[in-house]
Amino acid sequence: MRSWSIPPAILGPSLLLASPATTSQVDLSQYVNPFIGSEGPEAGTAFGGGDIFVGGALPFGVAKVGLDTTAANWTTATLNGGWTPDGNVTGISMMHESGTGGSPKYGIVSQMPLTSVDQPVNVLDNLTYSQPRVGKDTARVGYFKTHLGNDITVELSASRHAGIMEYSFPKGEKHVLIDVSHYLPASPGDANCQTFAGGEIQIEANGKAYSGYGTYAGGWNNGAPFTVYFYGEFSKASDSSQTFSGANTDPMPRSQNLANGGMSEPTFKNTSRKVTSGPMNNRIGLLFSWNDGPAAHVTSRVGISMISVDRARSYLQKEIPSWKLNDTVKLAVKEWNENVFNKIQVPLDSSANMTHVRLLYSSLYFIHLMPSDRTGENPLWDSGEPYWDDFYTMWDIFRCTVSFYHIFQPKYYESMIRGLIDIWKHSGYMPDGRSGNWNGLVQGGSDADNVLADAYVKGLRGAINWTEGYAAMKKDAEVTPYNTFDPTDFSASTKEGRGALDDWKELGYVSQDRNTRCISRTVEYSLNDFAVSQVAAGEMPSDQEKYLNRSAGWQNIWNTNVNSLGFDGFMAPRFSNGSFNNSGYDPLYCYGCEWEDYTYEGTPWEYSFVIPHDVKTLIEFMGGAKTFESRLDLMFKANMSVQDLGANGAGITTLMNIGNEPDFATPYLYNYINKQAKSVNQSRSLATQYFKDTAYGIPGNSDAGAMNSWLLWQILGIYPIVTQPVYLLSSPWFPDLNMTINGDKTLRITASGMDDGYYVQSVKINGKDWKKNWFEHKDVMTNGGTIQFELGAEAKAWETGEVPPSPGHVQLSKG
Repeated sequence: MRSWSIPPAILGPSLLLASPATTSQVDLSQYVNPFIGSEGPEAGTAFGGGDIFVGGALPFGVAKVGLDTTAANWTTATLNGGWTPDGNVTGISMMHESGTGGSPKYGIVSQMPLTSVDQPVNVLDNLTYSQPRVGKDTARVGYFKTHLGNDITVELSASRHAGIMEYSFPKGEKHVLIDVSHYLPASPGDANCQTFAGGEIQIEANGKAYSGYGTYAGGWNNGAPFTVYFYGEFSKASDSSQTFSGANTDPMPRSQNLANGGMSEPTFKNTSRKVTSGPMNNRIGLLFSWNDGPAAHVTSRVGISMISVDRARSYLQKEIPSWKLNDTVKLAVKEWNENVFNKIQVPLDSSANMTHVRLLYSSLYFIHLMPSDRTGENPLWDSGEPYWDDFYTMWDIFRCTVSFYHIFQPKYYESMIRGLIDIWKHSGYMPDGRSGNWNGLVQGGSDADNVLADAYVKGLRGAINWTEGYAAMKKDAEVTPYNTFDPTDFSASTKEGRGALDDWKELGYVSQDRNTRCISRTVEYSLNDFAVSQVAAGEMPSDQEKYLNRSAGWQNIWNTNVNSLGFDGFMAPRFSNGSFNNSGYDPLYCYGCEWEDYTYEGTPWEYSFVIPHDVKTLIEFMGGAKTFESRLDLMFKANMSVQDLGANGAGITTLMNIGNEPDFATPYLYNYINKQAKSVNQSRSLATQYFKDTAYGIPGNSDAGAMNSWLLWQILGIYPIVTQPVYLLSSPWFPDLNMTINGDKTLRITASGMDDGYYVQSVKINGKDWKKNWFEHKDVMTNGGTIQFELGAEAKAWETGEVPPSPGHVQLSKG
């Protein structure tokens, strides 16, 4: 007996209705494992894991309340989400990222419960009071709990702009340290570490509350200063409270203000109710204390805002009116269920594969932690448009995450698109990465172009101003951004736009001698220009051919004379004079795989498959369908990788690295030669080998949920081809799945014969026999519909229709 009420018969699209009875009966948040991705391949450490946030948050919320921890070992430290499995706790802070690599960002507006402030505790140095955790941390949707070595139990939850923390103190002294100058540190010598730039904090008149602001700079995107206002209060008045200040003792490149000498000691003031720190001045904070006595609970609520203390206080009063922690937890679970989990219904009876169920709902959870919906919280301009931050990053989420938002969260997604265009209007460029109200970092191209194109070709309109959207894309394609002289890469802008655009426009490729990342940038710029051509077709038809032709630039770096592992022809570095670099070049290596190398993250072997807009030409260049198939097969052969893949490839020995987003579509490329069974086999093998309901559950950084979205599409049995209204068919994981799409429509995916195997035997879409291994957005994603799979043990060549399209097919003339 199924646990939901829709009958097993295949219904016509007009009859596909959501089942409200189901959504009110089952708390689907119970199937979320918030620790998936919290560890890497070495148990107890985060290196090579997902770098995820663990704590309290709402879908796309501003506040992400959780622990900040120390680096047990800087060579393997990943503090980006705040929580680590092995670090000591330094505070509970209000803002975090999730799943990111590079230098940490946020970990700000912090509290730390303590049982002593006597020596050796120094409130200016969190290593003197950091606490180990005793036993295992507990986490579920909207709730987190840990027990510290000083015998304090911490429980917390979050609303959209506020958090609630409950501290259970043992008998004895009770203190809560409020450190305005606290943030997540980067490894020693990191050029992009965060800094505390200044702030203010004061004790409110009632002695139970505090307010102020902190200004912070740097971090992952080397961002400009941004300010966060806060208002916090306690459930009971403290017996004493005092401000403190002292020299900044954290490593602060460019702005260190304590050059020599021992550790600074704080200056406490019992009479002053306010303490202020000017630009790059002292650390500041408050210490609230309760007299020595029996064990007791102290609860704190904190609101944050980018606009004002009054706004932070209003969020606190509106969003967390109760002092009972569980009230906030219940509200969080309710919102997650209503706005996320209830939109997908699968069987939950005794026959259900509960591991698959947990992977499904956990993946939904992680893709909704970022970006941050800060509509109404834009401190930079007032346009009336939605405002979003923490796009971390477009080069990851454009691959398949935004395509999921499009069908699953259309209102949020329209808001994101409008926000991206508004950032261009007021900041000059759309971001490739953005955090702390600051565009920053560009891995390859201007990948917001791909996001807009994907939305446009699938018909997203609403209140989006597509005239302005196209203008933003055209600027990316035509205007070279100024050089930021970032230490990560001195050669061009690392902030936004296409830093190697001058090369691209002049040569039709990015050259090795003039620019860095010459291969991966050429590949990315090609797709970017295809994206521009897709929107130009509707908004500026006279531009379409120009950008379509430019999208073939990847062909200019295809060197037929490069041989590797028995195959001829690869993406290869080319000089600005037109000659190829044939001096020991090996496409199996990306060397450092960093900012100044041929390719970023992936090897040239991998990037040579990443041409989603023109797979037809790619197959021709590789020697035809048979050779293409053999070469693709080799990508999945074990023990072929010779490149050190680092954290985003720990434990992976194949050339195909599912731990990096550029390879996301590669397992599905067999569809382009009508060998769909191989796409099913390779993608399913990757999913079952590297994605698990365990702490080491994803192969590398979650990247704001990008990894989790790849698994979601795998579970559905379809995969989107970004910038095109095209989805490839693979093989679903559930016998019956109902998904609310496009706001109020239903997509139903069923599979018979699943017990026999996962290879596709036949497909019906909307009740009609389907002979192609792909379909278009309009077929089922606009008004809903049905996809019926018949599965079995046989790897069957069931598809006889035309292969998926290559709308960017352009054959450049050789000259």
